[in-house]
Amino acid sequence: MKKLTIKDIAEKFGVSISTVSKALNDSHEISEATKEKINKYAKENNYKPNFNAINLKNRSTKTIGIIIPNMLNYFFAQVFKGIENVANKKGYKVITCISNDTYSKEVEIIEMLSNGSVDGFILSLAKETELLQNFNHIQNTIDDGIPVVMFDRTTEDVNCDKVIANDYNGSLEAVEFLAKKGHKNIAFISTLSSLNIGKQRFLGYKKGLENIGIEFNSDLVINIFEKDYKKYETILTPFFKNNKIDSVIALGESAAIAAMKAAKNLGHHIPNDISVIAFSNGILARHSSPKLSTITQHGEIMGETTAELLIEKLETKQKEIATKVINTDLVIRNSTR
Repeated sequence: MKKLTIKDIAEKFGVSISTVSKALNDSHEISEATKEKINKYAKENNYKPNFNAINLKNRSTKTIGIIIPNMLNYFFAQVFKGIENVANKKGYKVITCISNDTYSKEVEIIEMLSNGSVDGFILSLAKETELLQNFNHIQNTIDDGIPVVMFDRTTEDVNCDKVIANDYNGSLEAVEFLAKKGHKNIAFISTLSSLNIGKQRFLGYKKGLENIGIEFNSDLVINIFEKDYKKYETILTPFFKNNKIDSVIALGESAAIAAMKAAKNLGHHIPNDISVIAFSNGILARHSSPKLSTITQHGEIMGETTAELLIEKLETKQKEIATKVINTDLVIRNSTR
């Protein structure tokens, strides 16, 4: 259940947050009638003041809480590197936590660190949080005066600063690049179809096909929901066997490498028969065989931008909300002809 905040009480009675705060603190500035109705409502609805948030307004820990969905993703490692670069320069420490893509873990971390341990949060949403569409824990944190900056996996349902990659354009440009190389049967392999970033990349793929005059074919799209990347190859083998495919855009390096293996096992040559491009630009891409062409999201730049936004908010107390978009780039290696 959503925790009742001062803001909720203020909206209920059509008064300012300051009025509610004064009424709850028995200020002589507020009429007895107003104090009585506000205190009665607060008590009936189990309102508990956030003393830690109140204390936070009076002191700074010079510490930032970072919450990322998983630790195995090279992109998140790059973002973390960017955050650390800026935090160190500005004299801030960081506490990094992993949500393991679960809602309950994300809530637990935010509640634990909101006790006065950090001044603000940098957060990429857990997959489960996006699926549940429950962001109360984040909104409550902001309402308690602790700023949050989201990156990569974000939601429009929370009004806070955000830093995102231009995922839509990344897919669109990849499709147009493949078409210029003579490809007509461009497949799309998604491991992120339930997330907003996956949806944006898919829309960019469709728009790219439209721009080059190729009709969208749903048979050339596969959504993988299996969590274990070791099983990707088995899932993709019939996909290549049953469809005429001359190129692939994969939404992750593990899926792209599994696609290359599945295609090779069926007698295809990479890139002469099938070209492959993947989102992200990590260690796997540089060491795969052949080396993987990628759509880089510039994780380090994203991390630096995110940290700068949060620290500026902490130090200037400015209320304006911003969304910064990082443009993607194609990095061409040997998996495309």
